[in-house]
Amino acid sequence: MSLEQLGQQDKDILIDGVWSGAEERAEVRHPYEGAVVGSVPLVGADRVTEAIEAADAAVDASSLSAYDRYELLTAAADRVEDRLEEIAQIVTSEEGKPITEARNEVDRTAQTLRLSAEEAKRQFGEYVPMDPQKGMARDHCFTQREPLGVVAAITPFNFPIMLMAHKVGPALAAGNAVVGKPATDTPLSSIALFECLDEAAAEVGAPDGLINVVTGSGSTVGDVFLDHDAVEAISFTGSTAVGKYLADNSGMKEITLELGGNDPTIVWHDTDLESAAEQVVGGACSNGGQVCNSVERVLVEESIEDEFIEEVVDAAADITVGNPHNEDTDLGAMVTDDEFESTVELFEETLEQGARVEYGGNYGGDLGDRVFEPTVLSDVTPDMPAATEEVFGPVIPVIPVDSFEEAIEEANNTNYGLEAGLFTQDIDRAKQAADRIDAGGVNINTVSGFRTDHMPYGGFKDSGKGKEGIKYATKHFSREKLVGFHPGINE
Repeated sequence: MSLEQLGQQDKDILIDGVWSGAEERAEVRHPYEGAVVGSVPLVGADRVTEAIEAADAAVDASSLSAYDRYELLTAAADRVEDRLEEIAQIVTSEEGKPITEARNEVDRTAQTLRLSAEEAKRQFGEYVPMDPQKGMARDHCFTQREPLGVVAAITPFNFPIMLMAHKVGPALAAGNAVVGKPATDTPLSSIALFECLDEAAAEVGAPDGLINVVTGSGSTVGDVFLDHDAVEAISFTGSTAVGKYLADNSGMKEITLELGGNDPTIVWHDTDLESAAEQVVGGACSNGGQVCNSVERVLVEESIEDEFIEEVVDAAADITVGNPHNEDTDLGAMVTDDEFESTVELFEETLEQGARVEYGGNYGGDLGDRVFEPTVLSDVTPDMPAATEEVFGPVIPVIPVDSFEEAIEEANNTNYGLEAGLFTQDIDRAKQAADRIDAGGVNINTVSGFRTDHMPYGGFKDSGKGKEGIKYATKHFSREKLVGFHPGINE
């Protein structure tokens, strides 16, 4: 389906099996073209409460077996795949990423649902004998996993459909009901996902209310999620500031927070510099740099700095900037004016403090209102803004280090701890990095931005708490109960 065939996408919300609108609606604009591409309802606290209570009732009413949940998620994956091109065009229209990346995101969404479907059949407990403790008989005890109840899923703009699938898929696999809340800037593809889930739920006979989605102010919806006792878990991906607010006010709710990053990638002399440079540029420019675990800082051994910068410049020059709907475009527009202006501000402040542009440095103007071209910076010191703060844009600061010890220290010189990368052929350096870098993931011979959809993914420090990844999220959305069989009384 082409962009022209797609037409304007005016979506509704889903509560208790009914799709409905609202008097007030929010427009969704194309980041590259500026045109209105769709709209969604802006709902108040009363509708969010209605969705939560519908989900709570659906948990009580549901008799879906593990196999039923497998079928539901598999059927939803089939529908996502059937609509792949249509949904990919929606992703590009609302988020601005190149259409090739959008197709990959939708394909990964279907894969995530399929992985979740398989996990629905793996909610196993374990046998726990009692006699290892002195004086205890060999009574038969075991554990079983049970759903929490209502899971609230809050997602950001940068992967609008895939990140929702990462929350909703495992939540449903564990037997919960869900209430989704997509980002206001990019809600359309998330709602398309819920359309697929709703159809699949009807196919397997799931109760109304098992799957719900609302759109509205983040603070309004988030506060209702925090305040309502029926919400047992909140899974949030977004800014560290909002994540801390949720953590401080969530009480006894289970909470998963996937927040920001200032992710380092170390490049040492004993590697293929051309390959490393290509991966660094790809990791920094994917989705316009608007990725939590994108390459934020490149720590390069001082002896190879000049050679490596040349390779990075060559790789950056191969990036095609333009209309994200064109098949050959590698980098499109940033999603909002705020995101664009934040990147410009950090870039200009870094130049004022002495950094030098080796490639790029242009933004806006003839490129487009929200377009920032791939930009390689040298003469960057660890205390400059582009090195100390999360730059959610395609800026590549190269920072020389004179020893591997300094590289490790600088990798850890941040309040964040999401992912890290290291390029080396030395096993001892690789082991040092794995043991000493304070991050949720350390990737050897690839960049910090590496992620598959089944692996455990989540950071330390201000990068969040808890893990995504299908098996790990499904376990988090369930609870463990011990069941014990002890000798009865014989009359």
